[in-house]
Amino acid sequence: MNQFAQITSELQANKKKWVITGVAGFIGSNLLEALLGLDQDVIGLDNLSTGSKNNLQNIQTSVSDEQWHRFQFFEGDILDANICEQISKNADYILHQAALGSVPRSIEDPVNTNNSNIAGFVNMLVAAKNAGVSKFVYAASSSTYGDHPALPKLEESIGKPLSPYAVTKLANELYAEVFASTYNLHSVGLRYFNIFGRRQAINSSYAAVIPKWVGQILNNAAIQINGDGETTRDFTYIDNVIQANILAATVNKSKAMNQIYNIAAGERTSLLELHHLISTNVQLLNPSIKISEPEFLPFRAGDIRHSLADITKANHHLGYKPTHDVSEGIKETVSWYIKNLNAE
Repeated sequence: MNQFAQITSELQANKKKWVITGVAGFIGSNLLEALLGLDQDVIGLDNLSTGSKNNLQNIQTSVSDEQWHRFQFFEGDILDANICEQISKNADYILHQAALGSVPRSIEDPVNTNNSNIAGFVNMLVAAKNAGVSKFVYAASSSTYGDHPALPKLEESIGKPLSPYAVTKLANELYAEVFASTYNLHSVGLRYFNIFGRRQAINSSYAAVIPKWVGQILNNAAIQINGDGETTRDFTYIDNVIQANILAATVNKSKAMNQIYNIAAGERTSLLELHHLISTNVQLLNPSIKISEPEFLPFRAGDIRHSLADITKANHHLGYKPTHDVSEGIKETVSWYIKNLNAE
């Protein structure tokens, strides 16, 4: 039995109380589904600015009534310190996913990005400290590497941030480190690399590249590529992220706590290769779809050229082992969207 299987087995036998911020969003809702499936008690917070009640309704149909009743939802904002305190009481673990994501959005609206991602983050740190939680796990970002040129990306080597969003995510890591040394709040930061999978929004103006392209291809539209198509990313399927969060929350080794970890697949995929993967899987499930040649647009401000994670540290300290590579993840993702597109 691998480490993750052992942990999930122990959780089912020893139920815990979890808090998920951003619970109605893409990553938060997938974490909720996984934890309810393990018969855990979950409190969720979301202001529904980017999250959706449809995501919660989708989960309700996928778990048992008994499991669903273990979930308590609060509609509210992490900028409200009182509600942060309320949801954190008696919690064992906090999985902090709430944030205003997207590099382009942060460039257009740095003030609200700063408020949500820094002020809201500090509110949750204070609430976690006051509640005496065992572990505060938070969504960090690969954008923190900024202009550092080396590949693969190693946790201890970062460059200068290239966007307001990246600045906020770096600030999160610094605040978590200070709360660990000053207040003895155990935390783990997970630097996500281009997460994708079921329930990721297709129609948002800031939609990530994979759901956006799946939606365009299913609508017989040409996808748009920023740059020449040779830009690469370490695309990471949502099931890998679920594993990482649960492992990070439950790890007891002192050396593993108060650390930052890359959470990725550990492989590089170009945008042209990604287009081919999505197109191939769409046509396998719906041969009537006509695949158009992509349209090429200028490079996007704030974007890095290449990204690839070294996941050795997460493997060594957390026992993290990706279960899905990009090909397997795209296959499952395309299948989910074809079955659930109307819900989007």
